[in-house]
Parts: sequence; structure tokens; C-alpha cells
Amino acid sequence: MIRPTRQPPTAVTGCLAPIDKAGLETLAAAGKANPDVVKTVKCRTVAEGRFRHANFIRNLPPHIVDEPPQLLGDDTAPNPSEAALAALGSCLAVGIHANAIAQGIVIAKLELELEGDINITAVWGTGDLAETKPVGFTEVRAKVVLEADAPRDRLDALVAHATAWSPVANTFIRPVGLSVALAG
Repeated sequence: MIRPTRQPPTAVTGCLAPIDKAGLETLAAAGKANPDVVKTVKCRTVAEGRFRHANFIRNLPPHIVDEPPQLLGDDTAPNPSEAALAALGSCLAVGIHANAIAQGIVIAKLELELEGDINITAVWGTGDLAETKPVGFTEVRAKVVLEADAPRDRLDALVAHATAWSPVANTFIRPVGLSVALAG
């Protein structure tokens, strides 16, 4: 069976293809009506061999995570830290886009460039285990490339608001409870 190749979204002249404003308003109203709702999101990670992992989310095709050759991987996909940056960039972009729609701002271009500093010498707990060594990102920088029909001060406020309300950004900046244990 021949499957059609997935094409990038068709460009909309002059603006980023907008989300449905009425749908956004309905979603916002539902959140205001029941502000205590907590949704549990799930992922099942299956080790495929070496450092390649398939991550199963909802009914989507597997999201692959691997390591680059210098970290003994096969370089078939982003590594976990790169995937975390991608999640942050995507979450920020969703928030910027949604808030632009809510505020009537038309976006022509939205891109985020992210980079993070991470010390990898501990090699997942098998290398340099100096107690003073920070594990994980010590600094993350996101640069937003945004072309829209609003003045710079309004766009700065848009980006700041979207960042303040980003679930992934908040996961990066505040402590989160984490439990990891063997199943069964």
C-alpha cells in the first residue's frame, strides 16, 4: 500500500495559519468554569537497544529518542535533553500563538531558537560523581523570532505572558514532585 507523504502545512500568505478562535474561547471558558481540573498525561517508554527508545503517547506513532555517537548512541533521533528543549520550545510557541489569537495579533512568523548548558561528565551516574556537580540543565536560553502586526512592547508582553503560563517552562523553573520506582 502506498501511503502519501506528509507535507508541511500550506503557507498562508501574510500570517501563520491561525488556530480556531472560537475553539480557544470555549477551551478558556471551560478552564475558568472549573479551575481545579488536573489532567494526567501519559507516556510509555520502551528501550529498543543501545540508547534508542520508543515513546508511545496516546495513539500516535512512536516518538524516538536516542543519543549522539559521542554519547554512545546511534544518532537516530534527539537525545532526552534535546527533546526537553523541543518540548519547551513547542510549549512556548503554542502559548505565544494562542495568546496572539486571543489578543487579535496576527503572526506572520514564529520561530524559537533554544539552547541549554548541561554538564555531561557524570555520564548518567557512571562518570565524575563530584557532589558539587549540577545534574541537568544549568541554564536555558530561548530566543523568539516573532513577526506580527503589533508594536514591540506588546509583543514583549505577549512573550512574557506566554512564558509565565507555559506548563513546560514552569516545569523547568520550579521544583516538581517526581517518583521513580520499579513496577509491581
